Amino acid sequence: MGRCLQVEDRVEAFFRRALGVSQALAGVAQVDGEVEYVLFVLVRYWIPVVLPPPGRERASKSDPDYWLESEQILKAAAVRLRELKPLIELLTAANPLSAGGPDHSPARSPVVEVELANMLQGIAESAGSYGGPDYTSVIKTFDPVPLRQTQPFKHNKKNSAELWVVFLLREHFRSVGLGKDRYWPLVAGLCAAAGITNPNGQPYGPDELKSWWQKNWPRTYTQLEQTQAAPDLSGAAYQQDFDWFVSWIEWQRQRLSE
Repeated sequence: MGRCLQVEDRVEAFFRRALGVSQALAGVAQVDGEVEYVLFVLVRYWIPVVLPPPGRERASKSDPDYWLESEQILKAAAVRLRELKPLIELLTAANPLSAGGPDHSPARSPVVEVELANMLQGIAESAGSYGGPDYTSVIKTFDPVPLRQTQPFKHNKKNSAELWVVFLLREHFRSVGLGKDRYWPLVAGLCAAAGITNPNGQPYGPDELKSWWQKNWPRTYTQLEQTQAAPDLSGAAYQQDFDWFVSWIEWQRQRLSE
């Protein structure tokens, strides 16, 4: 799968670290965690993501949406390109000054402007699909996936992918009955093996990771922050993701056995 998704080097590096001194994967098995789910979470994190250029990320809902802006610009360019068809035909004709006498076959209408316009239209629609009302969600495409992802795995806010990874791992260990004193060391070990580091490029310690996550999670995933009015939103988000994993891994096993 790592080779298919072009993250084989990340997978290999993870196994070297996780099966080495840290024994991060052994720790998952010892507490009856799902090793395959952990890998399912991390593989999605490693898939290259498409984000806006530095400085164009949305920090709040009132900020301009880079993807929706790009969609509008590209669609306008496609319309303009189609409008320029007469000029493009003139510039691409074999002999624009030819009278087109009997010895000259009619020049074929160039299709290049149509092909480019259609290409721009397609790129515009793809870019627009990344935009959204709650920051800019980037839902990654998997090859193959029988079900759609129920929660956006990445936003265009800084470190949002890492926050989501920590959230899913944390919720997974909570679901098997671990308390915070036990699951934070496990999550920190897996993050270190996965290449998730602090701003200084060093692996997070359990307390440092806990502090960083608790500070930044509500700012990025505001809709999933637990409140008295809706205390189960975070748990539901994890359960949806885990249910998706169960269906996906069962489908993969059936496909491999055929």
